[in-house]
Amino acid sequence: MMSWRRIIGAAVLLWPVATLAQSLPSLNMGYSGAGIGSDLLKVIERNNLWRKHGLDVKVVYLSSGTLMAQTLSSGDIGIAGFDTPAMLNLALAGHSLKIVAVPINRIEPMFVVRANIKTPAELKGKKVTISRFGSGSDIITRVALRYWKLDPDKDVSFFQSGNTPTRVAALIAGHMDGGLVSSTGVAKIVATGCCRVLADLSELPLDFANYGVVVSGTFLRTQRENVKRFLQALVEGIHVFKTKPDIARAVLRESNSEAEIVGPLYERLAKSFRDFPTPEARGIQNVIDSLPTPKAKGARAEDFTDATLLEEIRKSGFLERLQGK
Repeated sequence: MMSWRRIIGAAVLLWPVATLAQSLPSLNMGYSGAGIGSDLLKVIERNNLWRKHGLDVKVVYLSSGTLMAQTLSSGDIGIAGFDTPAMLNLALAGHSLKIVAVPINRIEPMFVVRANIKTPAELKGKKVTISRFGSGSDIITRVALRYWKLDPDKDVSFFQSGNTPTRVAALIAGHMDGGLVSSTGVAKIVATGCCRVLADLSELPLDFANYGVVVSGTFLRTQRENVKRFLQALVEGIHVFKTKPDIARAVLRESNSEAEIVGPLYERLAKSFRDFPTPEARGIQNVIDSLPTPKAKGARAEDFTDATLLEEIRKSGFLERLQGK
């Protein structure tokens, strides 16, 4: 039996660690969607990168980009990722928001359809699943349909089903004919035989700030240093994902039981992530131009972007130090 003296001694040794944990600034981050974004967050958390950069980040899953936008506007979260289109919808409605990072600057999901649909033209008259109206899945689906010369408002019927797992379930059950599925979840649905990949949307020749990190203007002003630390952890998380494949693949295996899928999936995602996620005007402008709200007409990407923190990080040589240069 441990003596009281040993117990007190152990408590004294642990006290500085507990005090440090309690003293770290706490940030609430909301994210929407299973797949790439959540896998990156797992890599960051499991490598203790938030704490390494002096933060206690509480990550909250929200069932759609629309709900995340509502939660951000209420102040319950200070940082939102990674549904940039939904966040820009909120910004155009009058909320002060800034995009501070864009880890992926292209449309990333797969467009999956029932196995009997062979061409985009065959989507006419069919039912398409999205998470919610105004969400990223809604907006990206419309971008893809327009690229295929289809009218989203006339040629298909939209149904709000929820995020990737519920969209997949609706497709497998035959309730829906097509919809977006994250690249990390597509193997499971194709394996059932119900469906096929109609298109890999990452191959569309279009810069599109699909996966971004957004903060409220007030939060950026009052928590600027903490947002900078958050971005440093994000940059290091991307670096770990791209340069330590064993760590990233271990995360991917959790949602992909078939071992042969993990290797190609990792290569695709490692290529998708940008080494340094500076928000760039062209990709953000393409998102704005795709939004259905009339307020998007004439809106400028620069009004919703703040690249100054990442520029400070870049000038500090942070990435070079990560790369060992």
